[in-house]
Amino acid sequence: MICTLLSIFSFFSSAMAANRERTFIMIKPDGVQRGLVGKIIKKFEQKGFKLVALKFMWPSEELLQKHYADLSSKPFFPGLVKYMSSGPVVPMVWEGLNVVKTGRVLLGATNPADSAPGTIRGDLCIQVGRNICHGSDAVESAKKEIDLWFTEKEQISWTPANESWVYED
Repeated sequence: MICTLLSIFSFFSSAMAANRERTFIMIKPDGVQRGLVGKIIKKFEQKGFKLVALKFMWPSEELLQKHYADLSSKPFFPGLVKYMSSGPVVPMVWEGLNVVKTGRVLLGATNPADSAPGTIRGDLCIQVGRNICHGSDAVESAKKEIDLWFTEKEQISWTPANESWVYED
């Protein structure tokens, strides 16, 4: 019985470790201009995710064209790049168990009108063109976006003092 319980515990601990991942979250110019940076960071911290990289910067059109390359054929692409380069942004890397999926849930639907109350977009936005945040939609895209915006040295590996209160061993 004890061996079975230890095997089950070991399985869940291994599964938890395997699902620890990183995601890319960026506060867009409207979120910065509206003074919402702290509120957005607070949501991710309160959930228990770990911040491993953060910048405050004014992105170039070239960087944004690379970031949004998958949307380059869309009619709104030029306006998106122009808007995103209109002011400073706050790109971040967050780490945690299933952080990509859960981060998207915290943000809410891309269209704030479809976002649930309690989500970042549901509480703080009205229109899709001013939805204050970008969040990676998959582990693969998160890795690509993180590598585009941050060097390896800019991503800090560390263990928060409260980790044992957020995660089971």
